[in-house]
Amino acid sequence: MIGIIVTGHGRLPSGMVSAVNLIAGKPKYFIGIDYAQEDTADDLEYNLKTALRELKDCDGVLIFTDMVDAAPYLTAVHLKEKMKDSYALEVISGCNLGMLVQTNMARGYVQDLAALASMAVDEGRKQVMLYEYEDNGE
Repeated sequence: MIGIIVTGHGRLPSGMVSAVNLIAGKPKYFIGIDYAQEDTADDLEYNLKTALRELKDCDGVLIFTDMVDAAPYLTAVHLKEKMKDSYALEVISGCNLGMLVQTNMARGYVQDLAALASMAVDEGRKQVMLYEYEDNGE
């Protein structure tokens, strides 16, 4: 099974994991790493490495981050490059709850890390929409 790490600013990651737990039960190999205001980039890297060690038996790890070009994303990308010989990693930015729930469920049948990452991004896009009111004349 492919592991999942969710990281981002403040308690957003632990909140996302909590929401996934509520919707889908407590998934295996699914870890949230918060990036608190008092944390340094080194603290975040250490916490991500610790999570990766917990997921060492997985068939790759998908790291979801909250936003592009911020410390959680940049740290995850740095680890992807630095640890490419030790871990199969993919990094996705712009995480939302719908994509996490769908990706978690898809891990049961999608075994390829790149395919799962691509599916996650597609699902994330589907989850973002603008409500448009339609007057039905009622």
